[in-house]
Amino acid sequence: METTIGSKSKWKNKEKGAKKKSIKKTIIYVVLTLFAIVNAYPILWMVINSFKSEQEFSVNQFGFPKEFVFENYVNAWKAANFDILFKNSIFICLAATVVTVLIGALASYFLARFSFKMNKLVYTLFIFGMIIPIHSTLVPMFILIRNLGLLNTPITLLFPYIAFNLPITIFILTSFMKAFPKDIEESAIMDGCGVFRTFWSIILPMSRPAVATVMVLNFIHNWNEFSFALVLINDPNLQTLPLGLASFAGQFTTNYGAQMAGLTMTLVPIVIFYLLLEKEIVKGMTSGAVKG
Repeated sequence: METTIGSKSKWKNKEKGAKKKSIKKTIIYVVLTLFAIVNAYPILWMVINSFKSEQEFSVNQFGFPKEFVFENYVNAWKAANFDILFKNSIFICLAATVVTVLIGALASYFLARFSFKMNKLVYTLFIFGMIIPIHSTLVPMFILIRNLGLLNTPITLLFPYIAFNLPITIFILTSFMKAFPKDIEESAIMDGCGVFRTFWSIILPMSRPAVATVMVLNFIHNWNEFSFALVLINDPNLQTLPLGLASFAGQFTTNYGAQMAGLTMTLVPIVIFYLLLEKEIVKGMTSGAVKG
């Protein structure tokens, strides 16, 4: 009898625990669904309105278009010179992202895997860059770039983009590389690998999840950056997408359909870049890439 009563109580406790877990899961899914809707709605609203004519947009801003106006994309592309803007933005973003990740990965490797006197001080100096307001350096950066004769050149924006993305890159990669066991380097040395061969052939491939994470963060920041591009670039042939979109919105304030089309086209490369690295980003988050 006692065993029967005990088994019944255990079964009831398990049933209560299962109900609690199901309730928690339901609440979590509801909250995440609402959060996704809140974040996705402005994007969907922008895409839907990019297919409306001016008259329909002024009358119906929240419904689906009665007739899809694909000419908005053609007009936006021609009016804002999107071919030049896309070329400049892709070059600047990819070049700055690759250089930042390579330099940051090398610095993180030495900071995470080697012990030397100034290790903690150097790491602290890099991390200190994360708390500096970027826009407070606009004037000094303009004077420095002007004195170096680098204003209005194809590589002007590379310098601030690399400098201000290095702290977060080093922070994430160093935290990730510190989790690797020391046996890795010892095995590599036994096989005759040097320091840089170990980094390039072993440490960097093992850091792919963290590298993908910082690549996406760098690319998105560089793609959307406006202030430094506005101050350091005056030549229309060297402008990036944020600058082109700002001037486009000011010049064609009545053609909201074309504006929405331009914004939609600007969003596409970021979505593609993220989708290409999505699996690696998830691995980085689950294996401690942002764990400090």
